[in-house]
Amino acid sequence: MTLFARIRDDINSVLERDPAARSRLEVLLCYPGLWAVWIHRISHKLWRARWRLAARLLSQVARFFTGVDIHPGALLGRRLFIDHATGVVIGETAIVGSDVTMYQGVTLGAPARDTASAIPRSATGFSSATTPTCWAT
Repeated sequence: MTLFARIRDDINSVLERDPAARSRLEVLLCYPGLWAVWIHRISHKLWRARWRLAARLLSQVARFFTGVDIHPGALLGRRLFIDHATGVVIGETAIVGSDVTMYQGVTLGAPARDTASAIPRSATGFSSATTPTCWAT
């Protein structure tokens, strides 16, 4: 899938799931959760190429501008929609499925350095309507 096709897919998924979204232009310009996901895709590529510091720096820039903290090592599915994005944290070991909707304050992470057993996951089509903190055990 090309870059522009993926962006179009993301925008369409927001228009389908958010009744307050009025136009593609509004979604493109005014939805920081989308920008956080798009920047994550770049930082994730850097992470996989072992440019770890560059990936972390880019993720911190995204966090500053969007209020969403996504570790470059996290695995995100397609059409992730982070609505009212402020305070969302997705840790390094998180695996997020496709067609997931998250709202403000959601945390997916691990409380310890034991990454073998600390993999919080969200299923495909999952919607977090509350503000849970999901720690893998």
